[in-house]
Amino acid sequence: MGNEIDDTAVDTVDGLQVRAVSVDEVEEWNRALNFGFLRPHAGIAPGLRRRQWEPGRMQAGFDGDRQIATFRSFDVELTVPGGALVRADALTNVTVSATHRRRGLLSAMMRRDLESAAQRGCAVAVLMAAEYNIYGRFGFGPATQGCGWTVDLSRTRGLREGLPGVPGGRVDFVTLAEQRELGAPLYDRWRLTQPGAIARDDIWWERTTRVIEVPGDDFKEPFVAVHRNADGEVTGLVVYRIDNKWDGAVPDSTLTVEELIALDLPTAVELWRLVLSVDWVRRVVVEGVAPDDPLPLLLQDPRAATPDKGNADAMWLRLLDVEAAFGARSYGAAGRVVLEVEDHLGYASGRFAIEVAEDGTGRCVRTTDDADLALDACRLGSLYLGAETVPRLAAAGLLTELRPGAAVAADLLLRTPLRAWTPTEF
Repeated sequence: MGNEIDDTAVDTVDGLQVRAVSVDEVEEWNRALNFGFLRPHAGIAPGLRRRQWEPGRMQAGFDGDRQIATFRSFDVELTVPGGALVRADALTNVTVSATHRRRGLLSAMMRRDLESAAQRGCAVAVLMAAEYNIYGRFGFGPATQGCGWTVDLSRTRGLREGLPGVPGGRVDFVTLAEQRELGAPLYDRWRLTQPGAIARDDIWWERTTRVIEVPGDDFKEPFVAVHRNADGEVTGLVVYRIDNKWDGAVPDSTLTVEELIALDLPTAVELWRLVLSVDWVRRVVVEGVAPDDPLPLLLQDPRAATPDKGNADAMWLRLLDVEAAFGARSYGAAGRVVLEVEDHLGYASGRFAIEVAEDGTGRCVRTTDDADLALDACRLGSLYLGAETVPRLAAAGLLTELRPGAAVAADLLLRTPLRAWTPTEF
């Protein structure tokens, strides 16, 4: 893959050096990563890191020969509204040692990576932000929302009557090896239907199912079940764990759903029925589902489901090629809106017209026409997948309406039938 960061290029920042690491430096890079993530006690996984290494994609900050900052990126497919895929530069493993903060290391590593990503033709860059106030200055905005629920089984008697099921279908527990074998193709089918979903590579599945063991991971083998329809086709998967607790002679266990993937509502109903009917369980915690998942409405008493800690921003996104990115997605209504975008890094700067046809397809082109809305690259990233609405940003003073009524009109145009969600951490 061409146009990677030059392995030999070295940037000097405040007396420190930033450069790509060689494959022989990966072990030390892993130690620096652990230290930056406040886990100096964690062991290293040199085999895993060598597999993740790509020329120019693993960076480090150096103080002499010592690595004191880390940064890694990889290309991934991102599903956008309408089901199209765009190429995204995924940023991860970003750390700076506490002894070397505020010296420009992150900015230098970020600049190098985004320049390379733009040259490779990535339309967007994405990341998971550990802290809210860091990445906005690089043009990233919250682009997907997580959602979690706690279901009190004493308040609900399970699912509503009359929900659609799967005649002739069945649910079976499977091994971790079967989870990897059956789950990977299932997920690849499902992710094409979910805006904000990203592809999972072999390393992700091997790590999740313990083919690859990473020191410091607190792993306990979960329950894994798959749903098959009457033809034997796998249409869903659920992964959960149970803490087996008792209050004296009374069972008081919590079942935690780590993942539930279903290709259709009947499959989801069958999997939720399993989850909500396990003996000894008094509450079900759902760590991550789409923000518009209908789970509460499937219960006999929707009030039994209360919001959990999963309700927070998840993936952040910044535009690298505005025309390509907005030209790839679909839209909610026909129309035209002109955006004036400010981006101090330059990738998204300018005035852009988004023009949408009656069938929901659109194109994005540069224009000199008067702008309807003014915003910065960070807010544009929040609007791209539909995580935010134009009127809400305008009400918060994060976007300026230059033409009366433009915020409402743009909101109709950018509306998506499904809210963006990213179930895969990276």
